[in-house]
Amino acid sequence: MPAHERLTAAIVAANDNNRPALVPFITAGYPEPGEFISTLKSVAQVGDVVELGIPFSDPMADGMTIQRSSYVALQGGVSLEWIFGELEMAGVLGTPLVMMSYLNPLLAFGYERLAERARATGVCAFIVPDLPYEEGEELRQALEKEGLGLIQLVTPATPRERLKMLCNASRGFVYAVTITGITGGDAGLPDDLADYLDDVTAVSDIPVCAGFGIRDPSDVANVAQHAAGAIVGSALVEVLEDGGDPKAFLRTLGGK
Repeated sequence: MPAHERLTAAIVAANDNNRPALVPFITAGYPEPGEFISTLKSVAQVGDVVELGIPFSDPMADGMTIQRSSYVALQGGVSLEWIFGELEMAGVLGTPLVMMSYLNPLLAFGYERLAERARATGVCAFIVPDLPYEEGEELRQALEKEGLGLIQLVTPATPRERLKMLCNASRGFVYAVTITGITGGDAGLPDDLADYLDDVTAVSDIPVCAGFGIRDPSDVANVAQHAAGAIVGSALVEVLEDGGDPKAFLRTLGGK
């Protein structure tokens, strides 16, 4: 099967076990580059899919927590080439991976080489928050040639017709941003979250996973009533920042 279908299958398997899929996000090489693979394996034991953040100097969609982690990782010498090298030495994990990256590192790496290295290391799809759908055809073609997908983000402000287009174009799952703004907010999930997620789920033929602002078991439970999975980013990075146990934290949220 195409690699992006591994994402869909992992999320569906979680739902078949009567729980939402858990998609933890970590910044590659944070807090210590030498601990990257051990941290990744620990998180992958509990998450159904792991979202791997590629450090970038100007992560405009991320809040302060992930910005700090990105800065620290870059200072430690973490790069896309380094990440692929580490993944190659570790071997392909049983848990499918998604890379979240801003566009510049991918452009610099080269799309065809990117897709080949990603497929070989168990990466199934990419999330590129600063790449509009209309400008993504070249990357999309390079990824799909290797069976990889480009995951589309939708928001509460996405018009209905555009929502349908983005859901049709997305591969693996659809990333439903639960708030307008940046990651890491602590204002809780919006009251109209249910209607929004129901709308996205009704339009999409593949699973919908909700992210931004998901911090505790009640958030995951709320999302689970209306979407297939919950993406946990800043709250997990804070655990790593404080030297906590990521696996234990994710288990409190209902991981596998």
